[in-house]
Amino acid sequence: MKITSKKIFVAGGRGLVGSAIIGCLKDKGYCNILVPSHAELDLMDQNAVNLYFEKEKPEIVFLAAAKVGGIVANSTYPADFIYQNLMIQNSLIHQSYVHGVKKLLFLGSSCIYPRDCDQPIKEEYLMTGPLEPTNSAYAMAKIAGIEMCWAYNRQHNTHFIPVMPTNLYGPNDNFDYETSHVLPALIRKFHEAKQKNLDSVTVWGTGTPKREFLHVDDLARACVFLMETDAATTLDLKKPLINIGTGKDLSIAELALLIKQVVGFKGDIIYDRSKPDGTPQKLLDVSVLTSLGWTSQISLPDGIHSTYKWFLNQTTGSGLRCCVI
Repeated sequence: MKITSKKIFVAGGRGLVGSAIIGCLKDKGYCNILVPSHAELDLMDQNAVNLYFEKEKPEIVFLAAAKVGGIVANSTYPADFIYQNLMIQNSLIHQSYVHGVKKLLFLGSSCIYPRDCDQPIKEEYLMTGPLEPTNSAYAMAKIAGIEMCWAYNRQHNTHFIPVMPTNLYGPNDNFDYETSHVLPALIRKFHEAKQKNLDSVTVWGTGTPKREFLHVDDLARACVFLMETDAATTLDLKKPLINIGTGKDLSIAELALLIKQVVGFKGDIIYDRSKPDGTPQKLLDVSVLTSLGWTSQISLPDGIHSTYKWFLNQTTGSGLRCCVI
């Protein structure tokens, strides 16, 4: 495969999404990838980002850096979520324009859509209703990032593409109980319950909300596909928006049962109905992406098996590496 010398900056390259994008780029022969650590570059510091872009001159930017978390983290630290994400986005999107970046891909989240959206969720449903209160601060930051990409495209003819992934999981995920999303949290819960020979595992909420899950390696392939293909230019580049998902969902109860089986836990599952459920359903309509020629490849059972295997490799005794974007 031809090696390309395009200089690519992956913001958030040490997190779940960024590390997967880097892996995909390397697999496809890209060799000039910029992945500065936080010590090397504070993404919330616009002046530092300006100096970095001035020095390195990246041609392509994947904006995968973000402060992310589940219901607990979003409910507890809403100011942190909106402030940090806005600062990161403002720095990277603006400096990409200033320094003539050819293409930028901005990663949002399916939580940008209204809480009670029609299902499956089409890109056109953005801002047609109230957000889910438990993560509205994070969602508003991401919506601002989308509008910022659109505004720069309209005013400056940039090629900035916002994409909206569904719920993600996979290697380098965050398994911390306080800040993780539901799938990695359940993997850890069932694993520790199995290790301790517990009789049951408690899951937040009723188990009835439905969620769609995409393996992060599939997301990475979709992101690189969109940056490589000219098919994306068939969209309205003044206001592009592309959902990335599998087009399939399942209930939290079904997810818990699947993870229980993968881990090999023999006890019961108990639902704590005093805890919030969050949005009733989040299933993305992925017909736009499918029309461009891309579909997901990794099934949920296979993805959970590989993620649990990765989790086991990171666990030594009672220690656990918890990775955060």
